[in-house]
Amino acid sequence: MKNYTSINDIDNINTWIGEAIKIKQNRLKNKELGKNKTLGLLFFNSSLRTRLSTQKAALNLGMDPIVMNVSGDAWGIEFGDGTIMDGNTAEHIKEAAAVVSQYCDIIAVRAFPSLTDKKKDESEHVLKSFIEFASVPVVSMESATGHPLQGLTDAITIFENSTKKRPKVVLSWAPHIKALPHAVANSFVQAMQKMDVEFVITNPEGYNLNSKITKKTTIYHNQEEAFKDADFIYTKNWSSYDDYGTILSTDTNWMITREKIENAKFMHCLPVRRNLVVEDAVLDSDSSLVIEQANNRTYAAQLVLKKILENN
Repeated sequence: MKNYTSINDIDNINTWIGEAIKIKQNRLKNKELGKNKTLGLLFFNSSLRTRLSTQKAALNLGMDPIVMNVSGDAWGIEFGDGTIMDGNTAEHIKEAAAVVSQYCDIIAVRAFPSLTDKKKDESEHVLKSFIEFASVPVVSMESATGHPLQGLTDAITIFENSTKKRPKVVLSWAPHIKALPHAVANSFVQAMQKMDVEFVITNPEGYNLNSKITKKTTIYHNQEEAFKDADFIYTKNWSSYDDYGTILSTDTNWMITREKIENAKFMHCLPVRRNLVVEDAVLDSDSSLVIEQANNRTYAAQLVLKKILENN
């Protein structure tokens, strides 16, 4: 594996989960693997868990991580081909990616969608430009359409906490005050499709995710019906896909409550808005796995970096 930019880069998710758990049990075992190697983390958008966990993963492997907030600290980067650069951008991606490749052995990139131009967002022009013009492996730390590090993390967390051979997992939309991307939800869907689970999605009318990603996954517009006999409830807000990037509903009845989840485990990628997406009584209960999920971010990232280092 050269790059890791999608859940579909995982050949066997059960094998990967097993490897991640072994790393978790002895996180410094491969400390020499990344010695004298540099990981460059480029952030076009804000981050807490992704930034810190990926840095920690690199350090566990003996790598030297360097971090840059591209949108605030770097020259404005132009991604268009043949563009006359007489505007706000001062550096082209062709040079930027090539130069960063001189300093780093692996480049990790985080770049959110605009949520205004579906075609451009789905082209993944930022991530794919780095892959095209960098001469070293590229890792996605969340792109316009996917968050494969989070998706792998979620698969690990469900496996570790499952008491059934084939648990029921529900992805539920929840209200939010902002129009949010589809990336986390998309990668979670793809991860669950690779696992032996009973998986369903529930969201209001008008909020169906991209059908090319959900495929034959059952979608309920009745949250209560979807939650019946659930073992895991993963909650995330996303904006409309069909009416791209818009907020069609802020129905507070979709908030996750203690009464709704019953005996299910609660999951969320964080950050989460308390008492809007989910009530305190859920987050502060023993049913909540959100901190465990956050911890597993390190081992998901460490596994990905380990595989790339071994392959290169």
